Amino acid sequence: MHVTHLTLHDFRSYPTAEVELGPGVTAFVGRNGQGKTNLVEAVDYLSRLSSHRVATDAPLVRSGAEQAVVRAAVVKDGRTAVLEVEINPGRANRARINRSPLPRVRDLVGLVRTVVFAPDDLALVKGDPSERRRFLDDLLVLRTPRLAGVRADYDRVLRQRNSLLKTAGGARRGSSQEGALATLAVWDDHLARLGGELLAERWSLVDDLRPYIGKAYEAVARGARRDDAEVEYRSSVPTEETRPSAATLADALLAEVERRRGDELDRGISLVGPHRDDLLLTIGHDGGERLPVKGYASHGESWSYALALRLASYDLLRADGDDPILVLDDVFAELDTGRRRQLADLVADAEQVLVTAAVPEDVPEALAGARFTVADGEVRRDD
Repeated sequence: MHVTHLTLHDFRSYPTAEVELGPGVTAFVGRNGQGKTNLVEAVDYLSRLSSHRVATDAPLVRSGAEQAVVRAAVVKDGRTAVLEVEINPGRANRARINRSPLPRVRDLVGLVRTVVFAPDDLALVKGDPSERRRFLDDLLVLRTPRLAGVRADYDRVLRQRNSLLKTAGGARRGSSQEGALATLAVWDDHLARLGGELLAERWSLVDDLRPYIGKAYEAVARGARRDDAEVEYRSSVPTEETRPSAATLADALLAEVERRRGDELDRGISLVGPHRDDLLLTIGHDGGERLPVKGYASHGESWSYALALRLASYDLLRADGDDPILVLDDVFAELDTGRRRQLADLVADAEQVLVTAAVPEDVPEALAGARFTVADGEVRRDD
């Protein structure tokens, strides 16, 4: 899979941009603030309908414009399709394939697959659990696009349920509270059904990722062994099964919700479900002791772990039979010489690699290929 042409209209800093691409490595080089990251962000947005840099769509639209358009010609298995998304902050976005409108914009998700390495990846290791949940869910949706709907429906149910918990918790005892609690039972069922499915998929994904993470960590961390890096899914829903089904998890979630009803009413929020879970990352040390990466790993070990998570994502998607587009967004400036060279060697054979760098020297020799200079709002291919 690779992109052959990228078109932007009012996306970020670009009133318009046309960039010819191809398989292999393409590097966008330019000083900070010139717009090189905006180009690779656009490709990634087509993949997930979200940005790896911001949480909402509004910053993606150029100042003064009402909408942005990202269009890309994508080659997969020898066939070309033109994918397009129209970004309309405050209104519904729209998507097209070969100029034909899609009934739902999320039907575009997963048609292009990207794996992005970025300076913020350190947050996967050192940040809040929400960073690791997003990492898992984004990968889930790329592997199984229909889960975008499950994820969206769960978030909607969670918002409704939290609103109802605040109402029920603040109501005086009597008919108003009884009515709120009766309605809450309906939302409990929705939360359990959708949450059980999402939990089962996450659990399965972690099992699938585990060997790839160990292999990747061994490759990028100096002197590391494959079993030094381990991951474990930590759920707010108790279960004794190693790979529970969606039905089992839904039942367990519903039981735990009932058990914690009083706490939820007191606090006015949902305390059980996928939104409360975490991915526990541990690292082995001499003597056999395993410690959480967050709080115990050195800066170098943390970077190696973050790289291993991204590499494992890439390897897993590749094992599924689809070579994703790799985006290396200004990541080499954050790495020492050894890790820079190791990462470059590991990804050099990808079908398409898009690199951004502030200076040409930041692009490793192993990633020599096409090069564009990005400056003053223009994207110019170097001869």
